[in-house]
Amino acid sequence: MSLRVAVAAPFIQNGTRRLKENEFVVALSLDRDWFSPDQAKRLIDVATGEGLLERGDDGLAVTFDPAAVTVPEDFTPDEDLLRERSAFERVLDSLVAEGMEKHEAVGAINTLQQELGLTIEAAAVVYARREGIDVDDLAPVARAAVLDTEDG
Repeated sequence: MSLRVAVAAPFIQNGTRRLKENEFVVALSLDRDWFSPDQAKRLIDVATGEGLLERGDDGLAVTFDPAAVTVPEDFTPDEDLLRERSAFERVLDSLVAEGMEKHEAVGAINTLQQELGLTIEAAAVVYARREGIDVDDLAPVARAAVLDTEDG
């Protein structure tokens, strides 16, 4: 997943699991020239929202092992990383990362959504769980989407 790669790069570069926010921004904007400083700050918000980074008094902590991530030499992150992704998109990314074809996963999720009368987010979480993929962090998001639909 390219978001994980973009987030891991500054930590790999500095050989640490904790960076000050400005060190992270400098690594992505000046050292790698991947983003503007404002975009790098936006990436922090997105990565924090997706549970890849945690903000603390002493800066940013990565929540996964950055050493387990490979940053390809020709890697350039897409600006799409800077937008918040829905729970459906995040589950779909997890399914694809596990080797499933994207179109097959979307079709199966859509079928499940119709069969069970769920939101697309809830159907995606149910499908991923049936496939043995850990998406527990997205279950509350999917549940909230169901409750919002019921309230609406």
